Amino acid sequence: MGSTIGWEYYRTFLAVLTEGSLSGAARALGITQPTAGRHIAAMESSFGQPLFIRSRNGLSPTEGAIALRGYAETMRDTAAALERAATGRGREIAGTVRISASDVIGTEVLPPMLAQLKQSHPLLRLELVTTNRVQDLLRREADIAVRMTPPKQESLIARRVGDVKLGLYAHRDYLRRHGVPSAPADLTRHALIGFDEETPYLRAARRQLPVWTRDAFTFRTDSDLAQLALIRAGCGIGICQTALAGDLVRVLPQQYGFILPTWIIVHEDLRASPRCKATFDALVLCLQRHTGELG
Repeated sequence: MGSTIGWEYYRTFLAVLTEGSLSGAARALGITQPTAGRHIAAMESSFGQPLFIRSRNGLSPTEGAIALRGYAETMRDTAAALERAATGRGREIAGTVRISASDVIGTEVLPPMLAQLKQSHPLLRLELVTTNRVQDLLRREADIAVRMTPPKQESLIARRVGDVKLGLYAHRDYLRRHGVPSAPADLTRHALIGFDEETPYLRAARRQLPVWTRDAFTFRTDSDLAQLALIRAGCGIGICQTALAGDLVRVLPQQYGFILPTWIIVHEDLRASPRCKATFDALVLCLQRHTGELG
């Protein structure tokens, strides 16, 4: 084995394992593809063995790469813990806080709170990641997350802030043109808005709403924001958060209603950080208002 390999090389190695290609790893890390390629080539040269098998479908890990993965993941987690410990010191509410939330919560609910938080603490820098993917707080993908599922890791602190309520909604112009369904069977005669891909949420909704299948949807999109826009545009009937319905009309309210238990989660290493505590507290208040927990 040659000279010591720097951490950034292992970081690229893990990204290639996850993404399956140099281009995907480069995008995930914000580096160029040639740089990612040089990192992998340097590791292979240093270890004296290939780590990936090149093919038209991308890069497949060799047995050697698979054996190294656990050690590299331990390095990544240790680096994230070091960063949390280093940035969590000091009494001033300043620095960067990275927040992860779903597309709808991040776009429709949080921006006014973030504006007020920044006004109260001018030295804060706020990063908002809008994604329905559960981001890993242990690996510092985010500092604080808004989730609809409780965390399983013991090192994460969670605060439940209430239940997001959902129902079937449509624009009044759509209902004026097509009529208001008075029974569940009437939904089969309406334009329904739903997901393109099968998801756990779709399967859960179908237990209460059997008609809610991909084949029944006139408009299909995996974007929650796009579904909300379609409902607001009068395209059909879809599922919407009650607190965001505005002038939309609820359909079959006695038959159908859904809830999403909501948590705000932070790593225990960051709970004493002034910047994270201020952001966490602001998120709690914002989401409690959104869910009706504060009345």
